[in-house]
Amino acid sequence: MTGEWKDCRDCHIKPDLVLIYRKQGEDELQLVRLGSHSELGL
Repeated sequence: MTGEWKDCRDCHIKPDLVLIYRKQGEDELQLVRLGSHSELGL
């Protein structure tokens, strides 16, 4: 991802529901945001 989400990854839960997260080491995820494409500015 780019911009404010440059260190993040995304996972599409439903067609317009996206989870933004970061990997923190080998076995930890930091959940950053959950929302629609328009809410997240994607």
